[in-house]
Amino acid sequence: MRNTDLDMTRLATMDAAHANRLLHQVRAATLAGRRPPIAPRPVIDASWQRMFRLGVDPDRDTSSVLLEPDELEHRRRATVLGEVMRTLSGGLTEIADASLQIMVVTDAQGRVLWREGNAGVMRKANTICLEEGAAWSEDTTGTNAIGTALAARRPVQVHSAEHFVHTLHNWTCAAAPVHDPRDGQLLGIVDVSGPASSFHLATLALVNSVAQLAEAELRDRHLRTVERLRSVAAPILCRLTGRAVAVDLHGWTAAVTGMAPVDRLPLPKSFRAGRVWLPSLGMCTVEPLPGGWLVRPDEARPAETASRVVLDVSRPRRWTVAVSGPAGSWTQELSPRHAELLYVLARHREGRTAAELAADVFGDPTRTVTVRAEMSRVRRYLAGVLSHRPYRFSEEVEVEVVRPGHPADLLPHSSAPAVNEARLTGA
Repeated sequence: MRNTDLDMTRLATMDAAHANRLLHQVRAATLAGRRPPIAPRPVIDASWQRMFRLGVDPDRDTSSVLLEPDELEHRRRATVLGEVMRTLSGGLTEIADASLQIMVVTDAQGRVLWREGNAGVMRKANTICLEEGAAWSEDTTGTNAIGTALAARRPVQVHSAEHFVHTLHNWTCAAAPVHDPRDGQLLGIVDVSGPASSFHLATLALVNSVAQLAEAELRDRHLRTVERLRSVAAPILCRLTGRAVAVDLHGWTAAVTGMAPVDRLPLPKSFRAGRVWLPSLGMCTVEPLPGGWLVRPDEARPAETASRVVLDVSRPRRWTVAVSGPAGSWTQELSPRHAELLYVLARHREGRTAAELAADVFGDPTRTVTVRAEMSRVRRYLAGVLSHRPYRFSEEVEVEVVRPGHPADLLPHSSAPAVNEARLTGA
């Protein structure tokens, strides 16, 4: 067979026994350092390479130390995923049960918080430690839909011998990430798993659709929260002179006076009442409101200038930018796309045009509208250190990039040409 990339559509059209034999041959050849009869799918190949670098034993079992019951319950209460479990369960559990599979929901660390579905399959799942409180990140369990979706930040289906650890070769799984629409942070993973014989190409599309329904429900809940804050804040702002803005706990604007409205005011993690410096507004006085904050920028003092930026892309799933200057420092977590854009700008201090950034990130220089929209969002919290025409870090700002230990682990979710090039060159 020609050594071309394998894809799920092609796999689904094969006889099941032939497909399983082929996947085992691909895995065996790859683990032995030989050229496989057909190349593994790119998402699987990238995950296997991570396993090699992590030193994961392909013959290990998948057991992990389970969370204590009180810790499991604490994590369930702490995540907003609990608010949409009815949506996740209603969309997947009945189908999973009927198709001899189970639905699994994890947190952002890959810890299983809930599972439902076919009782017989749940008993089988116990033998591979796919149970509540277990760890299913890649570094614990090897290539699997939950862990690989966490690493790649996108929906992933893993079938049979595509699993790195041999113990999972009789299983198939499809997983999709669920993000918090308030701040874009990854909340966790929803997954459907079952015996390899239950493999179906449409499972991934179903799981991803239900994950998107859950995100839509969270978005509706958030909009209602902002409306309640607006009803409280509007009368207060009417009595104020000067600039003021009322935002929810995630920085989304509920009401504004004396200044141009923005959808969201980026807030540092350490945001609190009192005197606070914000990059887009300068020094502000912050007061608590029910479900949010009243922010009043100083009228007489200009915004302080930042002098140093630290872009941390060393971790596989969480990236930050830290800004410091005379007024203090603050840290902002980054979405996957913003991490890509800032990494490219940190590599090109001379600046990049919208077309160049589009080529760097999308491989398509015509996607300038998307780039401009994303850079507009970035500049809301980095207005003091980012310039445009071209987009670049300001010359007077010192920029440090904290990279992962191995170049190949840089932004593992990313398929951006500039990031791929950096992985190869180590730049």
